[in-house]
Amino acid sequence: MATIRLESVYKAYSAKQIVINDINLTINKGEFCVIVGPSGCGKSTLLRMIAGLEEISAGELYIDDKRMTEVPSSERGIAMVFQNYALYPHMTVEENMGFALKMAKMPENEIKKQVAAAAKSLQLEELLTRRPAALSGGQRQRVAIGRAIVRKPGAFLFDEPLSNLDAGLRAQMRLEIGRLHREFENIATIYVTHDQVEAMTLADKIVLLNSGENVNKYGSVAQIGSPMALYEHPRNKFTASFIGSPRMNFLPAQVIQIHADRVEVRLPGGEILSAGVSGKQLSCGENVTVGVRPEHITLTADARENVLERSIHFIEQLGDATCLYLDGDITAKLTGHHQHQCYSTVRLHLPAHCCHLFDHNEQACPRLPA
Repeated sequence: MATIRLESVYKAYSAKQIVINDINLTINKGEFCVIVGPSGCGKSTLLRMIAGLEEISAGELYIDDKRMTEVPSSERGIAMVFQNYALYPHMTVEENMGFALKMAKMPENEIKKQVAAAAKSLQLEELLTRRPAALSGGQRQRVAIGRAIVRKPGAFLFDEPLSNLDAGLRAQMRLEIGRLHREFENIATIYVTHDQVEAMTLADKIVLLNSGENVNKYGSVAQIGSPMALYEHPRNKFTASFIGSPRMNFLPAQVIQIHADRVEVRLPGGEILSAGVSGKQLSCGENVTVGVRPEHITLTADARENVLERSIHFIEQLGDATCLYLDGDITAKLTGHHQHQCYSTVRLHLPAHCCHLFDHNEQACPRLPA
């Protein structure tokens, strides 16, 4: 059972192509760590560096306090599940799952015992004699996971394992992977995905990688924390925009008053909003960005603070919720079914304690208790 530690890890293909930029990270035994971020941010590259499939350009990798930076992949005591399953088409499920043990010259009776135990936990017992071509996508992915389980590794690495599955199978396999992690509670799991739903539902710890046109942003950590910490307390505008669906609304504004318990800002249209944040890093007259999540916006008929009037451009009826798309690139997600007409005007309430504020460097102001 392994603890994995990365110290100032870099990956560069050239001076101008830095893929992973100064990553410092510890994944403890039993922890489910999800590395998430947009396409091209380097998350799969980072996972492959931990696995030993990519060379580390600079920095150190430790597994259980043993330096593993140049140690071959086969000697790191970890197991990896790939996006494309990587099953041998001519072998049965049982042969695929036991192949690594066979190569390690384990006795055949012991191989059968370990494969049978893994097959039972993954509900593959009835499929052991089939070949991959006779399996569904979800079944193939379970076989790939089973092949990793039988090795009894110190850590599991998953590289976007559900991206080839349809929505229903993805939801089912999320539950399966979460259950398996609880079953093997002392094994660290590192899981790469671009899907924030997978990150929010599976992770104990999320590592959000940034990307951007500036070379120093590629492969850098935007924020590390629990799923709800990233959702409720994003440290920067990038985290706030990536975590949450629909994404957070952003409104340009200017600081007009700084109080002990709130900051007042003026929008370009003249409306005044209050945000329940600390204004210690701000100054009056500074240009800032107000952020509010669509699900925190409500409709109101009362004349009270933090109210905006906007016209509806488009309506999405989702059954359990209604999304309104409004003037000024604002989205409101309302609970339940609501009857509205496009181009009608509604009054939106943005509670001050739900409003985030980002300074001119796109760094978040600390939110105050509601």
